[in-house]
Amino acid sequence: MNRGSVLVNLVVGVLLALFVGRRAGDAPGDPAPELVDGVDAAAYRPGAPKPVRAAFVVLVRNSDLHGMKQAMRQIEDRFNSRFNYPYVFLNDVDFTDEFKAGTAAMTRANVTYGTIPREHWSYPPWINQTYAGECRQRMHQQGVFYALSESYRHMCRFNSGFFFRHPLLDDLDYYWRIEPDVQYSCDIDYDPFLFMHRRGIKYGYTIALHEYPETIPTLWPAVRDFLAQHPGFVRHPAGLGWLSRDGGATYNGCHFWSNFEIGALSFFRSDEYRAYFEHLDRAGGFFYERWGDAPVHSIAAALLLQKHEVHWFEDIGYYHNPWLNCPQDPAAQARCHCDPAKSAVHHYWASCTHEWPSLPPANVTGNVTSA
Repeated sequence: MNRGSVLVNLVVGVLLALFVGRRAGDAPGDPAPELVDGVDAAAYRPGAPKPVRAAFVVLVRNSDLHGMKQAMRQIEDRFNSRFNYPYVFLNDVDFTDEFKAGTAAMTRANVTYGTIPREHWSYPPWINQTYAGECRQRMHQQGVFYALSESYRHMCRFNSGFFFRHPLLDDLDYYWRIEPDVQYSCDIDYDPFLFMHRRGIKYGYTIALHEYPETIPTLWPAVRDFLAQHPGFVRHPAGLGWLSRDGGATYNGCHFWSNFEIGALSFFRSDEYRAYFEHLDRAGGFFYERWGDAPVHSIAAALLLQKHEVHWFEDIGYYHNPWLNCPQDPAAQARCHCDPAKSAVHHYWASCTHEWPSLPPANVTGNVTSA
């Protein structure tokens, strides 16, 4: 073959390769897309549609600006500067321009601000406010934390039954709750939202504690009454063993500490959960006692979800005064700055944390009120 024929064949080969590349949708010379756990990294650019419809959801006051900026700096440095999930800020009053400017400056991700509807942050008509005030005074005399605070009770009720109904969450499937002043002590190099979506997880936690019994004296009787009316709602009878040491007669106080939670909004929007909340709301304990959203969420998750639908994010280093979750795995410590010896899992008060993963799975419906 002469030199001219070789040159012609070479040119034809190059053109054919370029043609095939274009037919395959690859621009000549462009590198292959960078993948993050099988997802094109371009999806995590600011403003791009994410692989999961999710956001950080934050209930916060204007006065918490600096604590909020600290928490955002932590979550941005450890996770979101690479993943760029949006933030949704909620308040019972309008956010100030100072708060909006200060928080928006902390991230490249989209940020929205919403005001809570008045009917979601007020006394329902069936609550006797005079009696509620007497109850607050009685709890104050007993030394109960936040005994006198009305706003704390409105917050707990809102987080228990209304946050997922806010219009700014209508287009979301998952949320990650963040509060002011929290700290994240480990790099999070994967997408927890995508992790949950792929595995069918509905609720994620880092720390689980025992509740103060004086804040919820009638919560468990109200739950038992609800379950007696709806025994078919229970999807994980073994979850009762996490909530009670005596077969359901009393509540041991175990609850997922809800200042950190990652959840599927479909769980809270379900008919079962909404009926559960409506029953508790009518019982009046949010105002006559001091029912927290943490035990309310947790009892529902333990009984209305199956074991595999609740996940302990053991690998996420998280601190909310006074409790810390710090990974115990030496390999995980390479991306953390927390002290594993100080993790809550070493304390009795947080023993519920590792007791959940030890539960047996169960896929049958049972009646937990028979005890």
